[in-house]
Amino acid sequence: MEASISTLFTAVSTAKGAFRVKFRRAPSATRLKNTIENAAPMVFDKVARRLVQKYWRWRRALTLGVRGIVVDSDGRILLVRQTYAHGWTLPGGGVEFGESLERGLARELDEEAGIAVDDAPELLGIYDNSAAFPGDHVAMYIVRHWHRIRVTEPNFEIAETGFFHPDALPEATNPGARRRIEEMLGLRARDVVW
Repeated sequence: MEASISTLFTAVSTAKGAFRVKFRRAPSATRLKNTIENAAPMVFDKVARRLVQKYWRWRRALTLGVRGIVVDSDGRILLVRQTYAHGWTLPGGGVEFGESLERGLARELDEEAGIAVDDAPELLGIYDNSAAFPGDHVAMYIVRHWHRIRVTEPNFEIAETGFFHPDALPEATNPGARRRIEEMLGLRARDVVW
């Protein structure tokens, strides 16, 4: 499929060049006829290109989320309890269109826990989360340099936040979050599945 698309684009580029040459040399009586004949493939190309792009967007649609393991000076880890999900998890959420991963992480940490990132976070890995949502991926960062802007009050999204020692995580900690913490600590090999 990719080779045929490449061939199509090459053919269109060649046709556009030929069209320019013909247009300049054609007598005015036949100029309109040639313009119409040559414009039809270009219009078809634009429509076909848009359809192919939309097909691949639909066929290979991905969603991207970001989460952070925020570690305090005592080695405790920030967890949040969301109102719409069971148990405790790592703070984070979806990356907005046009937003970088790190900017999305900073926004989510601010919204969910009143945390401001002071230095570049460390990428732990990118995980396939297709079991929860087809085509979903999660970028996991470790955040060691940060400060608290405010203590967030319970709201419609976050019921509670707290810092926990890795060996004393709440029993209702999300299994994926627990695995990421164990990977960060070197207690388990990194997996590619959330």
